[in-house]
Amino acid sequence: MNQKSGPSPSGSPSRSSSCSSSCSSCSSSSPCYLISSLMSSASSTSPFENGVMLYMVYLSKEELQTFKQLLVDERPRPGSVQITWDQVKTARWGEVVHLLMEYFPGRLAWDVTHDIFAKMNQMELCLRVQMELNDILPSLELEDSNPREMPVSLEEGESDKIQEYKLYMIDEYSMIRSKTTWPGNHMDFFYQDIERHERFLPCIFLPKRPQGRQPKTVVLQGVSGVGKSSLAGKVMLEWAKNKFYSHKFWYAFYFHCREVAQVDEQSLSELIAHKWPRAQALMSKIMSKPDQLLLLFDGFEEVTLTLTDRPTDLSEDWSQKLPGSVLLTSLLSKIMLPEATLLITLRFTSWRKLKPFLKHPSFITLTGFSMVEKVKYFRTYFRNKREADEALSFVMGNTILFSMCQVPVICWMVCSCLRQQMEKGVDLVQAYPNATAVFVQYLSSLFPTKAGSLPSNTHQEQLRGLCYLAAEGMWNMRWVFDMKDFEQAKLDETAVATFLHVNIFRRVAGDKDYYAFADLSFQEFFAALLYVLCFPQRLRNFWVLDRVQIICLIAYPGRKKNHLAQMGLFLFGLLNEKCSLAAEKSFRCKLSLGNKKKLLKVAALPYECGPPTLHHGIPQLFYCLHEIQEEAFVSQILSDCQKAALIISRNKDMQASAFCLKHCRHLRNLELTITLTITQLPGSSNQCFLWWQDFCSVVRTHENLEVLAVTNTVMEADSVKVLSAALRHPGCKLQKLIFRRVNTSMLNEDLLQVLMENWYLRCLEIQGTEVRCEAMEFLCTALKYPQCYLQCLRLEDCAVTPKSWVELARDLGSNRHLKTLMLRSSCLETFGAYYLSLAQLERLLLENCGLTVLSCKSLMSSLMSNKMLTHLSLAENALKDEGAKQLCSALQHPMCPLQRLVLRNCALTSDCCQDMASALGKNKNLRSLDLGFNSLKDDGVTLLFEALKKSESGLQILELERCLFTSLCCQAMASMLLHNQSLRYLDVSKNDIGLRGILLLREAFQQHKWKKKVVL
Repeated sequence: MNQKSGPSPSGSPSRSSSCSSSCSSCSSSSPCYLISSLMSSASSTSPFENGVMLYMVYLSKEELQTFKQLLVDERPRPGSVQITWDQVKTARWGEVVHLLMEYFPGRLAWDVTHDIFAKMNQMELCLRVQMELNDILPSLELEDSNPREMPVSLEEGESDKIQEYKLYMIDEYSMIRSKTTWPGNHMDFFYQDIERHERFLPCIFLPKRPQGRQPKTVVLQGVSGVGKSSLAGKVMLEWAKNKFYSHKFWYAFYFHCREVAQVDEQSLSELIAHKWPRAQALMSKIMSKPDQLLLLFDGFEEVTLTLTDRPTDLSEDWSQKLPGSVLLTSLLSKIMLPEATLLITLRFTSWRKLKPFLKHPSFITLTGFSMVEKVKYFRTYFRNKREADEALSFVMGNTILFSMCQVPVICWMVCSCLRQQMEKGVDLVQAYPNATAVFVQYLSSLFPTKAGSLPSNTHQEQLRGLCYLAAEGMWNMRWVFDMKDFEQAKLDETAVATFLHVNIFRRVAGDKDYYAFADLSFQEFFAALLYVLCFPQRLRNFWVLDRVQIICLIAYPGRKKNHLAQMGLFLFGLLNEKCSLAAEKSFRCKLSLGNKKKLLKVAALPYECGPPTLHHGIPQLFYCLHEIQEEAFVSQILSDCQKAALIISRNKDMQASAFCLKHCRHLRNLELTITLTITQLPGSSNQCFLWWQDFCSVVRTHENLEVLAVTNTVMEADSVKVLSAALRHPGCKLQKLIFRRVNTSMLNEDLLQVLMENWYLRCLEIQGTEVRCEAMEFLCTALKYPQCYLQCLRLEDCAVTPKSWVELARDLGSNRHLKTLMLRSSCLETFGAYYLSLAQLERLLLENCGLTVLSCKSLMSSLMSNKMLTHLSLAENALKDEGAKQLCSALQHPMCPLQRLVLRNCALTSDCCQDMASALGKNKNLRSLDLGFNSLKDDGVTLLFEALKKSESGLQILELERCLFTSLCCQAMASMLLHNQSLRYLDVSKNDIGLRGILLLREAFQQHKWKKKVVL
């Protein structure tokens, strides 16, 4: 290539508010907003996750151009080669990062970047470069001493052939961008780019931490219709225009997996030649540089071949004829062309099939339209502001329907249906009782149901056959069908042609007759419809669902996506009375609600499901029950629900949870995590805020609710106010309130006032949260209030000032009701004794609070004066032997009320055991002693066993887990077990007592069959 001159880097451009050239779709974005958005995207599976040099996004378009020119002017360094302007002139920031890693191996890339930023006077970015380099330097590969090889040289005729191929690709893939109708003759359909996907484009192969390597296998994953194939097609289009990694990929080929599967045997070279006939003459040159080869694979869901798991079948020879499954597996597993880059599109449901074969894949999750893009689509479609507002108000009030609009074609379908009803003057709420009703209207409009178009019996047979085909596919995870499948479903060629014509079916890529539903949601809908259709000729007039099938429809499988979830949603939606009547009328068919009773019977039974995850924050059953919208039915199913653990991350989680929880009349325990921003906005409908009010009403209406735990939550002040009002309501009978890792501002006066106004509340726990001075003042004020009936207070890992700790101890003294105080992971070294002096306490835990031997003297004097304290835990404080000895002197006091003492992990040794043994001999009140995780060894525990053997101690529980003793003390242990009449539980686990020790203990138990439990 000839080096061309670029723009002159005169000076350093000032920071502008425009984003870099990689983000042309976000023209109004500022760098600060852009980096925030980018880092937000990096929290999920996006190109930015673990990416290096993300700070490059800070550069404006002008600054990026300056950076590229300075990069071209950069002198080659040992191990690097000269970069030309042709290689970088169209590169966006992500591609520039990739180029730096390619041409400047190891730390050279960061050194060069630092030097260029310094020339541009970007000192803040220089600092970011240095910080990142320091962070990942130990993981970086050493610089390659051999200069990077230049791309393969092409003769003039060969370059023309590649250019001809690129022009052909431009013609083929430009249609994706200019597509204006879908499907068929629906002229009101229009295409709208998904902006986030556009931003992903230049960063698909962004090098990753820790080595700064480009991923060689990238998987674009997402639900059906969300834009995976469109983005892959855009990659081909941009490559053909020399705008996509032009420095890297000389050749790119797009394969539909059907093309690989349809031929019995073929080689990779034949597959490429089929896409580009003139490639045969260039094949040896193409394959000589596999690192410059990009292979895109689409449509895994549309092939039935099984990837081979026999390594001996695989081949590295790209010219060898292979069966489709072997060829595909050889490429995916990097046996063939390991240096080539793969870009794969995949639905979540196909991941398990491919997982064993992919080598170190990088994942990019495509989520379709964002909320802003959905709103933009509606406003563009309706054009009339009043109509757009009406449609948006309705659809945003049905969060399940609105969430489906992330798929562009579903967004259009919803707009089209709503407009038809609005033109008739129909009330949308009456027309659509749920999301399923929209699909009833649209799909029935496609189905050939017009009077006289088909004989009645033919119409019924076609509908049943279509539903049977859809359901069989759903249960067996099959999305592509051939003529054998149609025969089994009793659909003839005429029916198939009809469904293809009306766009219920589409033809799958390839030479043979394979078909799929035009959109996966169509298959899901018709599969659900099978189980509400009436079959007069069957013994039962409906297709019966069994218990296992029902559980599959309503359960979520751990962290995996449930491919049956949408089908289950449609089934519940069709069982809604209004929706079923609409379906009967629209499809001209008779429906049966026989499965409704079966659903009621099975769904009401408790079934095992995993804890909530970010993918499955609330039970799938909640969405289904919200879709059926029949309160009597929902109440019957949820009547026995006693515990719910929910992660509210989306509006539809909030709406469905608020609807379902009010029917959980026997709910006792609610654990809640909210990652959704809930705030009251002036001048808006505030639907989410209204759902939050409904959600919180559960606290005051459910008299059985005893425990509320709010975890990992950031809540705005007005949302906290709603929760506080519900907790203060006279109808709230909550007994235990827990806050774990919540935002500091949540603990405000409104919330802590609950302690004064709720007379049922008995326990408050705050964990992992900074408690500021004003919050501590509110807490102290509440605790002093005469009508504060709190009996248990737990503060764990809370950042609190020393002054506040002292004030808390002082104010607790005036609280007559508090019986249990638990302080953990707090700094109480100098004032722990304040808490021991609280005369009303019965249980006190000061764990991991920085107490030392110096604290013990004041602690002991307070302990001896306390007449009520029965439980004391000083675990995980470095009391050492001297501190333990002072405790033992207090234990020997005849009036010491302690019944349980925990000195777990207190840096004790055998030196304190004689004092402990003496205390055990004299104290008749102590019932439980925990000395685990201390280095007592054989000598120390032997002293304890001897004391317990001789004395009439009342000790019933002794815990000596991991105290570093061996079998040498087991004779004394066995003798103690034989003679001691009170001990009921002994824990000696995680000690090396060996077989000899076990045999000695076994012999002791055989001699006396007492009800003792020994944990080994």
